[in-house]
Amino acid sequence: MKILVLNAGSSSLKYRLFYEKKDVGGGIVESIGESGEAKDHMEALKLAETRLRSSGLIDRFDSLDAVGHRVVHGGDKFTEPVIVDTALIDALNGLKSLAPLHNPANIEGILTMQKIAPSVLQVAVFDTAFHQSMPKEAFLYAIPLELYQRYAIRRYGFHGISHSYVSKVAAGLLKKPLNRLNAITLHLGSGASVCAIKGGRSIDTSMGFTPLEGLVMGTRCGDLDPEIPLFLQKKGVDVEKILNEESGLKGLCGHSDMREVERLAEKKDKNAQMALELFARRVRKYIGAYFTLLKKVDALVFTAGIGENSTVIREMVCRGLNGLGIVLDMERNSRAETVISSDSSRTKIFVIHTDEELEIARQTEAFLSGNRL
Repeated sequence: MKILVLNAGSSSLKYRLFYEKKDVGGGIVESIGESGEAKDHMEALKLAETRLRSSGLIDRFDSLDAVGHRVVHGGDKFTEPVIVDTALIDALNGLKSLAPLHNPANIEGILTMQKIAPSVLQVAVFDTAFHQSMPKEAFLYAIPLELYQRYAIRRYGFHGISHSYVSKVAAGLLKKPLNRLNAITLHLGSGASVCAIKGGRSIDTSMGFTPLEGLVMGTRCGDLDPEIPLFLQKKGVDVEKILNEESGLKGLCGHSDMREVERLAEKKDKNAQMALELFARRVRKYIGAYFTLLKKVDALVFTAGIGENSTVIREMVCRGLNGLGIVLDMERNSRAETVISSDSSRTKIFVIHTDEELEIARQTEAFLSGNRL
């Protein structure tokens, strides 16, 4: 089966082509509508088609078996991939207010591909779907239930495609059926989240109603006393901009890129050192909390840009976790091996490269194959 995976952003389009679940090519069109290569998503998709055709990978988009689209927010309506139709588009439009920066662009990518290749099956794969297995006591906030019922205010969680992918890889490495895997997965990038996985299913995650909750991130504050935004609003502060774009690592030391923060910390910059400590401490707190939910943890998984590449952060996060049976091997960590835990560690510590596009392709193919049986 030949499947194209699309991740449409407001000003970018990532695309990757899979044949029989193997990555055969792809790329990105950036600065859409600005000074880039395409004035809109239609031009971006046509450029992607031209590139894939010139590489001899496809004749045209009409020859594809399916297109899998990443959709950031599926609310509580979608727990698995869904065929794109009018009802789905209406539902996604109804969810725009929950993800105003992401869902409109995702919808634009879907509608544009429908115009270019109307005969090809389109499948939506949701970042929130993996977390729909969370119990009510995990996803509800302690606010009047009427607000949940009227406005759908609850914890949704994000990065679900990534958490799902690395949990499957971890189960394979442990030679353990996925439905018997207990794991804590750490998606640490510019955006960051932790997921508690029991029996292969998400039972809790650090991000909530929006991606602002949880860990310290590149520019997002993470967990915060809810009175603080109200206090700042009274002071005339642009709260949304401050908490989403000016906080996190950037707010603490002036830089959102972890590589730069680490470089400054090595030069004894006090604010950078503090930012690293705060970042790692928050991750450790979630690991400890999720350990109590899972009781037994087979795997602790580091993934995404920081998780896969930062020896320093992995060491800082694991520091002091020996009492939980999580013991880092410093040499293996320095070499960024797949298994970085000590032989004495009861919990395996993995570094796993995440591949959200491959997971979307796999979910799309599995869903369609199931439909055809």
